[in-house]
Amino acid sequence: MMKKNIYLLTAIVIIGIVCFYFINSTGCNSGPPPPPDTSSVKPPESFTTIPVKSYPHDTSSFTEGFLIYNGSLYESTGNYGESKLLKINMSTWKPGQQLKLDDKYFGEGIVILHDTIYQLTYKENTVFVYSLDFKKIKELSFNTDNGQGWGMTTDGSYLIVSDGTSNLYYFEPSTFKLIKKLTITDTGTLAYNVNELEYIDGYIYSNQWQLPYLLKIDPSNGIVVAKTDLTDIWDRVKTKDPDAGVPNGIAYDSATKKIYITGKNWPELYEVQFSK
Repeated sequence: MMKKNIYLLTAIVIIGIVCFYFINSTGCNSGPPPPPDTSSVKPPESFTTIPVKSYPHDTSSFTEGFLIYNGSLYESTGNYGESKLLKINMSTWKPGQQLKLDDKYFGEGIVILHDTIYQLTYKENTVFVYSLDFKKIKELSFNTDNGQGWGMTTDGSYLIVSDGTSNLYYFEPSTFKLIKKLTITDTGTLAYNVNELEYIDGYIYSNQWQLPYLLKIDPSNGIVVAKTDLTDIWDRVKTKDPDAGVPNGIAYDSATKKIYITGKNWPELYEVQFSK
């Protein structure tokens, strides 16, 4: 009995020492771990988006992809049975060339790299590859964590794809092999609804689906470093057409340094300036 008491006392002392030593760890704490401390995380800066000019936009275009290449505006539109690839003359703002997708495909983001057009589809896990005259070169398969394709842009080396979550996916252009995945955070928490993308001066800009925000993302770490609220422009659009949808579409003309935005079924697109 004496030995048992000694062993028990020794065990209690050892446990006490271990718990004291690891007092700040979870080793002797049966409760849940504390939530991450985001109080020291720097929130994104705010910047304003100022409309400079407005131009006509086809209200039948359910905008999914939007970019400027060699002085022409390219647009990919969605909805089954209505999806198209468009090349728009920026003098008349009318389509100079268009290609309708098969009814089984829902068009999504587009990008042009080295005179080659890439067009995503929504749930069909297919990427269409075209020449600049809209001749199909090939089809490629791709996948994301939720099996969807949303927005797309390029940093000049990789094709960067969103799937409506907090992730961006970097794909090899020739094969659409996944190279890496980048998680987007806003003030220390996961961003969400990351949608249409544009690469501007070393940053990725993204619409947030169903929200008025445009995010400026640092691709080196996925942090949202700045954001702008497009509510005023969206309200202006809805006074012109109550059936207009959410903001979705940002295009950058690297030759003129001009930025354009639009939305789903909007009656107008806008040349804008960003200002702090």
